[in-house]
Parts: sequence; C-alpha cells; structure tokens
Amino acid sequence: MNKIRAAIKGIGGYVPPDILDNFELSRMVDTSNEWIMQRIGIKERRILKEKGKATAYMGTKAIKELLKKTNTAPEEIDFLICGTITPDMPFPAVAQIICDKAGLINAYGYDINAACSGFVFALETGRRFIESGACKKVVVLGADMMSAITNYEDRSTCPLFGDGAAAVLLEPTNEDVGIIDSILKVDGSGAKLLHLYAGGSLHPASYETIDRKQHFVFQEGQNVFKFAVSKMAEVSVEIMQRNNLTHNDIKYLVPHQANLRIIDATARRMEINRDQVMINIEKYGNTTAATIPLCLWDFENNLKKGDNLILTSFGAGFTWGSIYLKWAYDPKK
Repeated sequence: MNKIRAAIKGIGGYVPPDILDNFELSRMVDTSNEWIMQRIGIKERRILKEKGKATAYMGTKAIKELLKKTNTAPEEIDFLICGTITPDMPFPAVAQIICDKAGLINAYGYDINAACSGFVFALETGRRFIESGACKKVVVLGADMMSAITNYEDRSTCPLFGDGAAAVLLEPTNEDVGIIDSILKVDGSGAKLLHLYAGGSLHPASYETIDRKQHFVFQEGQNVFKFAVSKMAEVSVEIMQRNNLTHNDIKYLVPHQANLRIIDATARRMEINRDQVMINIEKYGNTTAATIPLCLWDFENNLKKGDNLILTSFGAGFTWGSIYLKWAYDPKK
C-alpha cells in the first residue's frame, strides 16, 4: 500500500472589490507609479473598506467558495487552520470565528502566526493531520487585512500591501500526488528588521504608542530585501536538490508575492523562466499569508494532475520555507 499523502483537492479565494492603484496612492503619499513599478512591481492592491468586516469575513467568503466548488458540505470539515497576522481581535482566533460563520460545526481550528510564510507553515501543519489519519478533510486558509496595519503616510511600506484570502481543501490520497516534502525555517534575530512594535504584551497600546504610530508595519527595507532574496532562493534550490528535481521538472514556482525582484532572483537561482512562475503581485500586492493561495486560485485552470509545484515564502520574524507538491486534480474536468 502506498503512503498516505495530503493532497490539495480544491481552492477558493476572495479579494475585496475596492482597488487602490498607484495613481491614487501617489495622491496620498510622496510616491509615483513609476517608482513603485520599478522597485516592487505592484500596479494596484485590493482594500477591504466595508465597516464591520475584517479578516474573518474574507476568509469565510473564500471557504464558502471552496466548499461550493468541491461540492463539500460544511459539516464534513474536520479541521481549519488559518495563517494570518491580522486577526479580527487578539482572541478568539480567526479560525474559530470562521468555523461559526462558514457553518463548520464539526471542525476545530486555530491560527498560525508566521507572517508572510503563514500559508506554507499552515499547509505543512494540515499535511501532518492528514498523514497521521487524525483528519480526513482539512481546510488551510491564508488571510490578511494588511490595510488595517499599514501606515498610509509611510511611503516605504504603504505601496506594498493589500487585502485578500484564499483556502485549499486537503484530503488523503494513495496516489502519486499531494505534498511530498517541506523545509521550514525561522530566525528570530530578524524581528528587529520587520515587525509590528506595539499592541502585544511587551508594548501594550497606549497614547504614546498610538502617537508614535507604532501599531503599523515597520521594516528596514534594504536589509529585509537582501535576506529575502538569499533565503527564498536557497530553500527553493535545496528542496529541488533533495528531491532530484531539475528546472525541467517544475511546472510552476509559486512564490510569496512581496517584490517582483525577489521573485525573479529566486527563479534565476532555480534556473527556471518566467513562464514557470506564478505572478499576480501587480494586481493584489503583498497580502502576506494569502499571496501563495491566491496565486493557486488565479492559476488553477492552468494546472493539471501530476504537475510539480514548488511553493516558497519569506516572512517577518524571520520565517521562510518551501513545499514540494504534485497537483492532485484537473480543474477543467
């Protein structure tokens, strides 16, 4: 009998209808379309503007689409794991709120905070629940409302981020498809370079932290860029070598969508061309934990059963990692 693997059997996504493009952004802060395109590669990003709606709303919409597309009843789901750094509130977890909103009455769930690597870390966790036999149907969600923690007076960070959510359904399989290998890593010394300073137990919210705008994303862009280029490329090549893969074996690299130059550098190290890279950064920006599943959502119809995919990410903390999987279904059938 073949080893049980966790296979992606469907995907659903959601992005808000409101678009913030570079021209509108340039009226808010000292920047330009040319500068953003040259340095980052983003044309526009989606922003959730509806009052009373946040990350759980977007995640619920994505999961409801996923369940409809896969003809899965909500009560069939055993477990929901959500990668996010923008929960609706410090507690309860977004996953718990979504279990209620999406009708996952038999599921339990929790959130994973690995920043932009959140979906990759969550997918690996979901994989283990499937492989152990503990669960038969697991939903893995990446969802973030980055507009809630973005300072639109900071030209170095506000062009980067957008809002969105996407989710996949994991099920067990004995076929030669599914998640095959993973490499996940962290380096906590990177916290000083990319973080959200206030709002936690170390620096609780106060008049001072609000006045200093310390409840928004902070990053030292140049140092983060160098580390991201190095680590995303290294871990992607490492997982290829560990599984005896060449560039000809890869259908798609599915990279975290933080910066087009980082994506291109990773592809060059893997010796793959642009046609083998999923890229949608130009229309969504960096949605942190949602970027990789939103790529899968956008490119689903380009995939076929057995395609080799390398998922790779880099996030605050630092966190980074890569997953090698074989696509498990033909979307057009």
